[in-house]
Amino acid sequence: MFSETKSDKYQRGGIEVICGSMFSGKTEELIRRLTRAQFAKQKIQVFKPILDKRFDASHIVSHQGNKLQGLVVKKSSDMLTLINDADVVGIDEGQFFDEHLPNICTQLANKGIRVIVAGLDLDYTAAPFGSMPHLMAIAEQVTKVQAICVQCSNFAYVSHRKIDEKNLVVLGETDIYEPLCRDCYNKRSQR
Repeated sequence: MFSETKSDKYQRGGIEVICGSMFSGKTEELIRRLTRAQFAKQKIQVFKPILDKRFDASHIVSHQGNKLQGLVVKKSSDMLTLINDADVVGIDEGQFFDEHLPNICTQLANKGIRVIVAGLDLDYTAAPFGSMPHLMAIAEQVTKVQAICVQCSNFAYVSHRKIDEKNLVVLGETDIYEPLCRDCYNKRSQR
């Protein structure tokens, strides 16, 4: 009979993706999974893109105020040089990283590291956002969390931008974005 040691478990890397619209609890779920790993005495390392300075420069922070210390990186390949004997790597705001993020995550998973990426699956126009679709395709596990539509209380589909700004990346909170279901989003888009 096969007996599994603690080190054998860590040799099974993989990719997990947590996706959904804004205000759906993606970062909260990422923090929850990383905290559970820490409780199990696993070494974690957390990364966030340099672009995301909304709440805290060096922590990933959920809308509920929970946070974990993270390293800020300019590009996804920087993570490879900063990994320090981690069992689990958490990456927040995956949509803001470059097109190399799926390859970096694959390299880490192939080394036996559990990689958990949280990010928006759709941009404000309801189009697939950045590398997230690729990551979802190669991940062993994809969890789609859902916010509640602020118009009708159905499950939200997209982060609707309330201001007239055409740049793909505009950082903001409820002052700029609102979660909408498909029907409410389509009605707003037709105006």
